[in-house]
Amino acid sequence: MNMLTKPYDVVDPKLDLVLERDVDVAPELVWKAWTIPEHLVHWFTPAPWTTPFCEIDLRPGGAFTTVMRSPGGEEFPATCCYLEVVPNRKLVWTNALAPGYRPLDKVTSCPGTDLIYTAILTLAPVATPAGMGTRYTARVLHKDEGGRQAMAEMGFLEGWGTALDQLIAFVKKKS
Repeated sequence: MNMLTKPYDVVDPKLDLVLERDVDVAPELVWKAWTIPEHLVHWFTPAPWTTPFCEIDLRPGGAFTTVMRSPGGEEFPATCCYLEVVPNRKLVWTNALAPGYRPLDKVTSCPGTDLIYTAILTLAPVATPAGMGTRYTARVLHKDEGGRQAMAEMGFLEGWGTALDQLIAFVKKKS
């Protein structure tokens, strides 16, 4: 690790889950889909789940709040804390902290679990056959191998991959 590399920039395969894909949507459009609540509610949870509510305070220490609704109508509210916000390039948030970096009494952002994680979303411009696109990398860091395994078994790759497909479809339809 060089002096410019932050410790969380290094992937630990025992603790981290990673979804990386090149998509044919510009980073600025992916960014808007992630940071404008009226956009995020259209794609954030893999169908048939829905996201009926989203509120975003897009700044370090700000809140990232969603409500996920199961096909049976059960709702799962979640509030995370943004740690890093680099427009059009990077979002980092955690469910271990409430807004203002306040510790939480109870983790709420993984329906039916108490998994603690930090998510790092990076967006890098990349040429695609359709023109300018995005190298989309979603990485979720866990405190231990058990947490990583539990999230993997919950369907991390399939769920986050489906949500990304929905994001792309939403952005293309909106454009």
